[in-house]
Order: sequence, then structure tokens, then C-alpha cells
Amino acid sequence: MQGRSPQLSMELNRLLLLTSFLLHVEEGHASPTRLVCDNRLIQKYIGEAKDMEKRAGHCQALPALSCPTVLPLVDFSLQQWKSKSNEIKRQEILCDLALLVGAVAGAQGQVTQECGARQLSQLYQHANSFILLLQTFSWEAGPWEPGCSPRSMEQTHITGIFLTYRQLVQGKLRFFFHDLAKDLCKQGQAGGRDPQCGAQ
Repeated sequence: MQGRSPQLSMELNRLLLLTSFLLHVEEGHASPTRLVCDNRLIQKYIGEAKDMEKRAGHCQALPALSCPTVLPLVDFSLQQWKSKSNEIKRQEILCDLALLVGAVAGAQGQVTQECGARQLSQLYQHANSFILLLQTFSWEAGPWEPGCSPRSMEQTHITGIFLTYRQLVQGKLRFFFHDLAKDLCKQGQAGGRDPQCGAQ
């Protein structure tokens, strides 16, 4: 096992992450859409994002990045968000995640400190797993291509990468899952709770 290449390890990790998502699916309903029907699941991912942000903040002597990373600006107007179709929301989140994954990869090449590198690796895996999940939802024919240009900013502080991810999961992703639940889940199965009543 020691001779396994980093690329193979990464692919195996991605397969394991996708499998872990699918294991949440209720037996007999092998569709990733079932994941949105349990409000506890997105709350779990929000909690994990907060934990990663907190652990990264506790890493000692994290250096500023000599080459800034480009992060998506993930703030949004709730009124405008509600007026968009689910497909547009999905594509917008995928664009944000693609840019975020690129930023994490860029930071990984500059961080040698063990604590920071470990947290970045975990963040990379989590963000990639959401990309895999969102690619299973599509209201348009054909594969998704990351040919988009989301609003962005440069960041030299590693903790800012974790903040952006947490805001994305707690914001757009949470509302997207809530919108899907209203359309795809049986009445009462999604809990019927507005996402604004959840985590802070």
C-alpha cells in the first residue's frame, strides 16, 4: 500500500466520499435526491464546516500566502435567490465550489505546516464531494462544464478559505437543499423547517 501514487489515493478518496454520501440514502430509494429530505444532514455538513474553520484557526503560525488565492464571493440576496430556478442555483453553487477547490489546491502548494496542510486536505475533499453530489442533480441535458466566472476576491489568509467554505455551505447550499426538499420530498419528510430557523 505504501507504493500507491498520490493521484490514485485522491481518486480512491473521491470514490469513498461519494459512497459515504450514497450511504445516507434510504434503502430502496437509490437516488441522491433523498439526501435533501433529512434536514439533519445539511446541519451535519454545516457543523463540519464550522469545525474545520475552528481547527484551522487554532493552527499555530499559519503563514500568509505568498501567491494569493482567488475565492468566490458567496454572499447573496435572498430575494434574488428565490427568483432563480433550481438549475441556475445548482450551476451557481458548482461555479463557486470549482473556484474554491482551485483556491484550496493553490494554497496546498504553499503550506508546508502539518496542521494547516491537514485541514486544507480535508477541506479539499469536502468541497469536491459536494461537486460530485451536485453533478447528480441536473435539469438540463449534457454534462456540467465549469465554464463560469463567479464574483471573486483575492485572499492571502488561509483562514479566509475556510470562512468562505463555511459561508457557502451555511448559505447557498443550505437554501438549495431546502428548495429541493420542497419539490422532491414527501410532505413532512423534510421537516418543513425554514433554513433561517437553523444554525447561526
